[in-house]
Amino acid sequence: MNRSSKNNQQTSFELKTVLETSRMLVESRDPDFIINSLLLIIMGRLLVSKAAIFIFDPAQDCYCLKKSKGFDGLNEQQFYKIITRKEQQNVSYFTSDFVHPEFPQVISEPEKSIFINLRTSNNHHGFLLLAAKANNTPYRKEELEFAEALCIISTSALVNSQLFNELNNTYRNLDRRIHELNTLFDLSKEFNFLVDREKIASIFKFALLGQLFIRIFFLIYKNQDSYSLLAASGLSGKPTDKQLKTIFDAIKSDVVIPDSELLKQHSWIQKNKIASFISVSFQNEKVAVIGVGERANKIPFTENDYNFLKSLSNLAVISIQKTYFLDERIDKERMEEELSIAKSIQQGLMPDPIPQIEGIDLAAKTISSREVGGDYFDIAKSPDGNTIFSIADVTGKGVPAALLMANLQSMLHVLLPVDITLAEATDRINMIIFKNTPPDKFITFFWAKYVSTHKLLRYVNAGHNPPLLLRDQSEEFETLTQGGLLLGAMESIMPYEQADIQLNPNDVLVCHTDGVEEAMDEETDEEYGTERLKECIRKNRHKTSNEILEAIVEDVKRYSGNKLGDDLTLLILKASDSISE
Repeated sequence: MNRSSKNNQQTSFELKTVLETSRMLVESRDPDFIINSLLLIIMGRLLVSKAAIFIFDPAQDCYCLKKSKGFDGLNEQQFYKIITRKEQQNVSYFTSDFVHPEFPQVISEPEKSIFINLRTSNNHHGFLLLAAKANNTPYRKEELEFAEALCIISTSALVNSQLFNELNNTYRNLDRRIHELNTLFDLSKEFNFLVDREKIASIFKFALLGQLFIRIFFLIYKNQDSYSLLAASGLSGKPTDKQLKTIFDAIKSDVVIPDSELLKQHSWIQKNKIASFISVSFQNEKVAVIGVGERANKIPFTENDYNFLKSLSNLAVISIQKTYFLDERIDKERMEEELSIAKSIQQGLMPDPIPQIEGIDLAAKTISSREVGGDYFDIAKSPDGNTIFSIADVTGKGVPAALLMANLQSMLHVLLPVDITLAEATDRINMIIFKNTPPDKFITFFWAKYVSTHKLLRYVNAGHNPPLLLRDQSEEFETLTQGGLLLGAMESIMPYEQADIQLNPNDVLVCHTDGVEEAMDEETDEEYGTERLKECIRKNRHKTSNEILEAIVEDVKRYSGNKLGDDLTLLILKASDSISE
């Protein structure tokens, strides 16, 4: 066979090898198989005993050894510097004479060893290192062209396999994310139907175990100023309330990996091998901290794992908060219902309708600043056939004041049949209240007996706002101040005094609580005051007692912008010659 025929036959064999290799490599999706095949084919075809493949890593700006055969001084997965100039990434091949000085001295004959470029049409990906041939002959041009062609095909297959694997990883991650989203959606529906915090904590526990293989965890929840361990699993020992607070305060960001300083401060965290913390906030306020241990399969947490953990934690904490809001709502509704009943009871303690009294045009009204209040008025018949009027103001507002007011009302009705003077009865009431109420609770109190046969008003004022008496044809007011100390402030030392006044036709007596005079103008920060009250009475003196009362209430509301800061009560008597209509 002549030389030309032999060369043609060899070229045909090399071409066939390249075609078969390309078909095999293109179909492969395994980078290790492609790299290993490239080495074996070239080493066998070119009679090379030592070869290695290096892949360029842009982040490290050097080359990672992926596969080595025959070289004792090269370690796979380590990084090496190969080139001294960037231009070497663009040439097809170069001898080892031009290798970087820091490259290990493993090449015995640098002038006979070759670095062949691993490239695609546009990009450089690494180098194939071939040591000197086993027969010690130089590489022929045809051999290098064969190696270069095979390297180009292998590099393309390698890039495709990497893209394929990345795409597979993307699909797997996408499938996992879809699965996680479906899980979160199902859990959110489950949580929405739950109002039991223990059941929510139990579902949260099984979700952590089932989805992330977390067996050790705890959930610290902050409710107002208290910290509680709402859920936990696999812990060794229970943290104290102080530990709960310090751990809660130590977590400053969404995800915290405990460092040595945190572990040093909190040995309980180290003891339970807590690997990560998740902080949960609601309306920019941190409300919970979740601590989780390592996964049961020992696989480190990824960013996706933390995202899922944060989403799951948010779902659980929001559901837990919902239960607290529901408890508060139930408590509020229960209290509103109880207050509504208390208001009905309190209104029932006051006379309705206002009775008609011979010789007196009478009107009375109380307006509470809350559901129930501490103002009080009463009108009752005494055993001697006369009428008792009373008005009082208990310190404070709301339920405590209303309870004390009810006690006062019961004491008045108990003492009505007793044949004693107003002064003596006032003294007894004071002693009962003083002995049975806290020192900060007391009552301003005014009451009077109207003797219709003599048109006489006998009264005792126990520290109450002095009622204002405007005589017919007069512009000046008299004040009813005779009496003594307010009720419950101290033990009776000086006896209460009572006084009599004669009522003449068209005389107007206005009894009121301090909610009238202390009504505030928000713009000027000035109280309504006694002088405005007197002026309103003067303007309306010729009207009926009810019209005078409504005029005062309207004037006070207008002055305060319809915002009463305290209970308001009025009791108005206007003397007449006939029974009021």
